[in-house]
Amino acid sequence: MTASAANFAFSTAPSAASQTFYSAGTQKSFKGPEAYFTGDVQVQMLFPGNDTAHYSGAYVTFQPGARTAWHSHPAGQHMVVTSGTGLTGTRDGKVVEIKQGDAIWCPPDIDHWHGATPASPMTHLVVTGSKNGENVVWKEKVTDAEYQGNNQRTMNMKSSNSADALTPNQQHMIPVAAFTASGDLQRLDAAIVAGLDAGLSVNEIKEIMIHLYAYAGFPRALNGLATLMNRIETRKAAGIEDPVGKEASALPAGKTSREFGEQVQTELVGKPVTGPLFDFAPAINEFLQSHLFGDLFGRGILDYKAREIATVSALASMDGVESQLNSHIAIANNVGLTKQQLTALASVLSDTVGEQAGSKTRQAIQGVLANKE
Repeated sequence: MTASAANFAFSTAPSAASQTFYSAGTQKSFKGPEAYFTGDVQVQMLFPGNDTAHYSGAYVTFQPGARTAWHSHPAGQHMVVTSGTGLTGTRDGKVVEIKQGDAIWCPPDIDHWHGATPASPMTHLVVTGSKNGENVVWKEKVTDAEYQGNNQRTMNMKSSNSADALTPNQQHMIPVAAFTASGDLQRLDAAIVAGLDAGLSVNEIKEIMIHLYAYAGFPRALNGLATLMNRIETRKAAGIEDPVGKEASALPAGKTSREFGEQVQTELVGKPVTGPLFDFAPAINEFLQSHLFGDLFGRGILDYKAREIATVSALASMDGVESQLNSHIAIANNVGLTKQQLTALASVLSDTVGEQAGSKTRQAIQGVLANKE
């Protein structure tokens, strides 16, 4: 099939006397036409071509598994990945993984496709040239076999240095926690779908968000829970019954939240927690012990490893919390997550969230666990 109907250049003649300003959100936005895309794709135009600049710009967001059809550009196209992890393939069967910050030039008349990985959404900025009024020539849909190509590693959410270090469920907890903490609800929704499809229960995902209110705050936790609730309702309406999972358990008999929390805190850290900060504000440690380590950790549903996977993933996605990230790398190791597993966590963050989060985690691992194998 060859068509040029989905031509993304909307011409607006700029003023010759001054710069032309395109306010955010004022250009056309539309869903990628089913004839030219597989899956959920959204196109947000940024600027049109004009009489002297024969190219237009747009953000294109692909949800997990979504991709373009085969196509070419008569005048070529530049792409810059702005978030997530994607794939691009050519007729020779080569499929290349592309991550946040990567830039790609596709020369004129080269058949190719691009889209998200199965596990992560991807957004890229495209600057597309136009020749004789045409900027894209659409062809046939990309098959599943072509999409997978030689990139089976990404299909399984595994990287070469992580292999089976984390279980599939643990891997899918990572983007759920990260996007809850960062407040990226669109990508969180996609991570929820991927997690449910991979076998996470509703209560496991719910518990990640409840747990993270202690780290990312009530607003982010509540927004995450609302996103989960809406997605579950949508899936129910479509006839999908997701497993609810285990319910929360009661605190151990005969222990107050403070007593149990102090025990848990000591177990996680490896020794009783003291220090100048807690001497300066002893109330904060009382709250940590009684509520975070007592009430929250005492709920069960997630084991200590899962809670630390969620915490590290959340902290890696937040700014200005490097000391807390370092502390929780050490705690994660104390509760049984190996250096290999934590390195795998960093790889999944890079693949599903972005290279910045993955790099931050790798640096913390190296600093905290430099002498551990």
